[in-house]
Amino acid sequence: MLRSFRSLIGVRYSYAGRLDHVVSFLSMLSVLGLVAAVAVLILVLSVMNGFDREMRERILSLVPHVTVHGLEPIHDWDGLVANIESHPEVQAASPVTMFNAMILRGSDVETALVTGLSAQRERNIGQLTPFLSENALENLASQANGLILGGALATRLNLKTGGQTRLMLLPAGEDFSNTDGQGPLLLDFVVVGILNSGTEVDQSLALVDFAHTYERLGMPVSAQGVRVVLHDLFAASRLAWELVRSLEGPYYTTDWMRTHGNLYHAIQLSRNLIMILLVSIIAVAAFNIVASLVLIVLDKRADIAVLRSLGATPGDINRIFIIQGLLIGLLGCALGTLLGLLVAPVAGDAVQALEGLFTIKFLSSDVYPISYLPVDVRWEDVAAINATAMAMCFLASLIPARRAALIAPADALRWE
Repeated sequence: MLRSFRSLIGVRYSYAGRLDHVVSFLSMLSVLGLVAAVAVLILVLSVMNGFDREMRERILSLVPHVTVHGLEPIHDWDGLVANIESHPEVQAASPVTMFNAMILRGSDVETALVTGLSAQRERNIGQLTPFLSENALENLASQANGLILGGALATRLNLKTGGQTRLMLLPAGEDFSNTDGQGPLLLDFVVVGILNSGTEVDQSLALVDFAHTYERLGMPVSAQGVRVVLHDLFAASRLAWELVRSLEGPYYTTDWMRTHGNLYHAIQLSRNLIMILLVSIIAVAAFNIVASLVLIVLDKRADIAVLRSLGATPGDINRIFIIQGLLIGLLGCALGTLLGLLVAPVAGDAVQALEGLFTIKFLSSDVYPISYLPVDVRWEDVAAINATAMAMCFLASLIPARRAALIAPADALRWE
């Protein structure tokens, strides 16, 4: 019958320390430490998960997973695209040409790597559509002088949809100079759309329809390469090698792991390092329980002796203090999880509000990959954090619980 009271006594001991201010303070400190550690870990991991998600869903949707380059202009790009799209792991492909250019508007000059693409094919692929203004790709396909600019680049040039600008084309490896040979060719363009992805891509992106551009230049329509979108973007390195081996002709490939792989791995490394750091904070908070329980054991020596005299075994005493340590951990984890789940979803809005209030920019896409704070709360992370914290609380309670179990009733009651 006595053993059925182990949990009840463990619960009572969790609150009995309130009679002792030192014990009460240490118990409260243990709980608050766990609350802070769990909440901060949920928040920080959610932010790192957000960066990981935005990297995959935004940045990598704006850059080709694999690019097949030709050593010479590709005139039969339709056949090459069809050949590439026949691969079962390829989702879509589209021709691409890159132009080095300077964008001129009045006295403002910005450099850009202009991407010439097939607006109709990109419209069918749909990767760019979520970030573009309405009907931007349709207008790019229908207007020979249409141009799409990244949001940050358009802001620097003070351009909006319908605005006019001029491009000084400097394509690498091709002669685009004027007929008199006196300099690069200038072409007038009308902005038909603004691309706002909130990423570093917005800083220098400019899109034109490559077929219209070549026709305006009076040159045969050709492509420098083919943009390839894969079903599994993490298979890019393997697929790039398979594609270049299967294609006949002088081709070579690049993939996103070469162009943006360092950024992705840096995000993953930062996530792992931060998780290790914050788990160590949970460990410190959890092992505060050791100090709390040791003092409670000293305070309750007489009670422990009475229980032993009434028939409680060392195992019963051991379990009482383990239950008490787990109760402290459960309370800290519950409150920390609640706080973390309340704060994490609004963290991005809070940062944006602070930026507006103090007119400063904490995250700028010319420094960071994205210009906002992304948050992605994952329940598996919340469960792992709580399981880790509870495991540490259990381990922390073993030492004082063992010490309580070894108290001899006669020695404890001798001076009472």
